[in-house]
Amino acid sequence: MNWITNYVRPTIGSLFARREVPENLWTKCDVCGTMLFHRELDAAQRVCTNCGHHMTITPRARFEKFFDGGAFSEIEVPEPIADPLHFRDQKRYPDRMKDARKKTGETEAMLVAEGEIFGLPIVAAAQDFSFMGGSMGMYVGNAIIAAAERAVKLKRPLVLFSAAGGARMQEGILSLMQMPRTTVAVDMLQEAGLPYIVVLTHPTTGGVTASYAMLGDVQIAEPGALICFAGPRVIEQTIREKLPEGFQRAEYLLDHGMLDRVTERGKLKEEIAGILSMLTGQELVTPAEPPKDEPLPAPPPEVPAPNAPAAQAKPKK
Repeated sequence: MNWITNYVRPTIGSLFARREVPENLWTKCDVCGTMLFHRELDAAQRVCTNCGHHMTITPRARFEKFFDGGAFSEIEVPEPIADPLHFRDQKRYPDRMKDARKKTGETEAMLVAEGEIFGLPIVAAAQDFSFMGGSMGMYVGNAIIAAAERAVKLKRPLVLFSAAGGARMQEGILSLMQMPRTTVAVDMLQEAGLPYIVVLTHPTTGGVTASYAMLGDVQIAEPGALICFAGPRVIEQTIREKLPEGFQRAEYLLDHGMLDRVTERGKLKEEIAGILSMLTGQELVTPAEPPKDEPLPAPPPEVPAPNAPAAQAKPKK
């Protein structure tokens, strides 16, 4: 009985037991409802392969596809005061920061890096909407200033990917002060004659839209991105009127002259590289393709040895 109880029953149970599938293997598209396999979704840069919906993407994952060979080096950003106002709502501000860092694996809501696209050296900055809504606090202001100073020092263009719900309320007026600070950083680029390209992703709202996100020499947006200062619901409640279809979306703003281009995520690298090549006069270098596996050559025909005896003919029947 011990053999049956200890070996046979567990073996049979393991054969018919339901195997749990990790939840992060599949992602459901918010628009069309298609279930997308994680590898397929990552290869498409988190763009739905069925309907083309652009999902949120982290700065690190974006840079791995944006820079040549996925190689980039991070630029150090000065750390601001951790909790200047000792703010507390349902949670203490330091506790919220700790939760956001644990969830995202990042230090703050913006990543600054340098690298090359098609051989053209650039400085890039990207906001992380998954980190407290990509909110603009003192760190984000320091990050943009650090990116601008690095670009001016190396005489490189600056490309910025915006994604934010606006200012960070836990820092109060100190957060709002980042609007003029980042505007001064953009002025530094203009005085140095360096291109500043902004890519507005979903969503870009509030004080971010009212400052550095709309000051680019070229304004590009991803399809379907919400770009505004106040959201559509707030405007409808204020004016008490129904807004037009697609109001404050990227395509609507393009039609009304607020944007220069609306470009799919998979084509952004080529388009930005082409624009920077025209603005800087530098030629692009096409990355070398990996070598293809060539079929092995056919083996040479067998040649008999010179001293080998001739094969005897078989007698005919």
